[in-house]
Amino acid sequence: MAAFLGLGRRNRREQAGFRLYGAAMAASRAPFAYRVIGVPDTLDGRFDLLCVYVFLLIRRLQREPEPGPALAQAVFDAMFGDMDVTLREMGVGDLSVGRRVRAMWEALNGRSTAYEAAMRAGDATALAAALARNVWRGAEPPDGAAASLARVALAQAAFLDGQDLAGLAAGDVDFLPAEEAAAR
Repeated sequence: MAAFLGLGRRNRREQAGFRLYGAAMAASRAPFAYRVIGVPDTLDGRFDLLCVYVFLLIRRLQREPEPGPALAQAVFDAMFGDMDVTLREMGVGDLSVGRRVRAMWEALNGRSTAYEAAMRAGDATALAAALARNVWRGAEPPDGAAASLARVALAQAAFLDGQDLAGLAAGDVDFLPAEEAAAR
């Protein structure tokens, strides 16, 4: 996460945003999601699972009074700062980085809208369908994979709800191990 360079020069909220984003990224990299659930272990699959975790974290923060929404913005900024740096490190030309980062932002926004609608309605089937559509990008997910990923997302959301804003504001967040979340 090259965007973490210069962390000492950032204000406290930005630092917390980077730490929260880093925790979401680490949680999204759990091998269980790829090996057992069947999330595609590709650049796109990893981005899509990262979007799930970042969505859950931002969702949690946006429902709080300040500094919750500001922290949510800091997580968003950290993610897309990291995406910008990562694309550049991958050799994407300077002229197309902005366009690609914007496409990623639009992808996160669209996914977040679909996931939020399903979660607000309490509809695990709709959440599984939205996850299948986005994470497997039109391919047929392995049997039960989308439902299993929906269980993980719902368990993570409930777990995040139990964490206090003061800890989150300090950049401290925990995610359930994916194996435990899938079993709930």
